[in-house]
Amino acid sequence: YTLHNTGYQGSVSESLLRQVGLDPRRLVTQDRLLDPGHPTRANLMKGGIVFSNYVTTVSPRYAWEIQNTDQGMGLQETLKRHGNKFGGVLNGIDFATWNPLSDQWVRLSYGPDSLANKTVNKADLRERLGLAEARKPLLAVVSRLDAQKGLDLILHGLRFALEKQCQVLLLGSAQDPAIDAVFQELKREMDPNPDCHLELGYDERLAHQIYAGADIILIPSIYEPCGLTQMIAMRYGVVPVVRRVGGLADTVFDANYSDKAFEERNGYVFDDATPEALESAMERAIGLWFEYPEYFRQLRINGMRADNSWERPAKRYLYIYEHVRA
Repeated sequence: YTLHNTGYQGSVSESLLRQVGLDPRRLVTQDRLLDPGHPTRANLMKGGIVFSNYVTTVSPRYAWEIQNTDQGMGLQETLKRHGNKFGGVLNGIDFATWNPLSDQWVRLSYGPDSLANKTVNKADLRERLGLAEARKPLLAVVSRLDAQKGLDLILHGLRFALEKQCQVLLLGSAQDPAIDAVFQELKREMDPNPDCHLELGYDERLAHQIYAGADIILIPSIYEPCGLTQMIAMRYGVVPVVRRVGGLADTVFDANYSDKAFEERNGYVFDDATPEALESAMERAIGLWFEYPEYFRQLRINGMRADNSWERPAKRYLYIYEHVRA
């Protein structure tokens, strides 16, 4: 059983089990389907964990978090009890779709050895979206606009980046009308600024072009089971600023404070979900762009050369499936 995240557990009434011919008296018990938060309901995710031969989630860090923190959302004890058959396998990205060397929607193709071409894509993106031509880093947010994504931190980060002489660009959509209203108001406020553009909606072509043109991407998630945005961004030579949670912690290694070798460091990481922590990481990223461009370029290249494809995860899944079958 592979679960993506514990935010959607499938809590249902016992009557639903009866409708499909199952006996709630036998199944809705503490060691089986009884929902930890509702003494008369069945929890289908808990059932998947209990009755499967093996359980995976989508990153090693998130597997630890949902066993040991409130991110387990009530399933911590169940996951610990079945910990001998539980592990995290990091998702990958499709290297054929997300490839700046062959991307059909990018003005000029480029790779680690032709990174100068990225400046053409940045200029093209600016022209398309009405941003001024200037010697400034372009900071992007490409995200669902959902509470999980750290919306207060996104809002703070956009304003802070402008204060620090960045250009900012957001592509995202909200299903919640209240959240959408906040960002619509922000768009009305910020779009007249030649250093700012908000695109509220889903546009895959534009997403590719943003990755091809941006310098820094902001991902301040409250929780993030895996996250593909940071992997895609790094593939396109964009330096991520992320909160140290879930798959973000497994794929982004701080330029200053990681214990990784220099060639594996690829971004900036912060821990606390506070404006102060966010500003500290952003300031280091923005400062490097302005003051040490060669070091910033090396971070880009480190990210582009990281293997976040499906090759290793696929082998891991095959190993697990063979183990279960045996």
